[in-house]
Amino acid sequence: MFHRKKIVWLLMLPGMLGILVFYVVPFFGGVYYSVTDGSFANNYVGFSNYLRVWQNPMFQMGLRNTLELSVLCAPTIWFLSFLMAAMLKSLKERSTGFRNILLMPYLMPSSALLLIWLTMFDYGGVVNRLVVGMGLERVLWLEGNALRAPVVLLYIWKNLGFSVVLFSAALATVHPSLYEYASLEGAGGLTQAFRITLPQIWPTAFLVFVLAWVNAFKIFKEVYFIGGSYPDDAVYTLQHFMNNKFAKLDYQDVTTAAYSFAVLVIVMFILMYRVKAVRGEETA
Repeated sequence: MFHRKKIVWLLMLPGMLGILVFYVVPFFGGVYYSVTDGSFANNYVGFSNYLRVWQNPMFQMGLRNTLELSVLCAPTIWFLSFLMAAMLKSLKERSTGFRNILLMPYLMPSSALLLIWLTMFDYGGVVNRLVVGMGLERVLWLEGNALRAPVVLLYIWKNLGFSVVLFSAALATVHPSLYEYASLEGAGGLTQAFRITLPQIWPTAFLVFVLAWVNAFKIFKEVYFIGGSYPDDAVYTLQHFMNNKFAKLDYQDVTTAAYSFAVLVIVMFILMYRVKAVRGEETA
């Protein structure tokens, strides 16, 4: 048994070395940069960098927009994916093709998705043709505050399929007899969803929400390709701030912003896991 354990550690060694070199060492190196002044001597300045960055208007705007996009996107994709998974469940064997179609945007390269999106939301694109067809004026979707709409829709379109697959797998584990008994007692579809389905799949539902929340923080790539390094204020995210600071080799501001955001994310996850634990105790 002891010999087998040594073999396991030996097999894990390459992966652990990779984690150490590419994650652990840079993490502590970033902490060092965030509390120094960036001079040749790298003098220790404590939390001065954090105070300066938090007072930066661009950091405040990027943080606010990032949180707003996540608060808007995560609950939306959670609700839509749960609704679509429930609808696909009613199709039974015929739902496989629809799930594959929903999953395609998640598997497609971002460049291909952006080409489709830029074509659809162009001034003469399909979306503006529909707008004109409804008797309204064309909108410059790729400029100004209107850019937030295609960005949010792109995020939902790209990530909806994966969440639907997770929900579908969880819904398959709920025994049909529970719904039959609820129907005999006169429970409607909404009551069954909140009194039977969600309590039965609560761990998966929480996982889907966490993944949707995490993916909402990764929306920078699409916004960057559409709006560049300095897009409209409505879609300027915290990742834009860090990317622009990195381009200027301002490592102190990059690491300070990154660790500040990491602390906020950790606090939010602690609160979400606390809610999950309380909910688990209520349904136990």
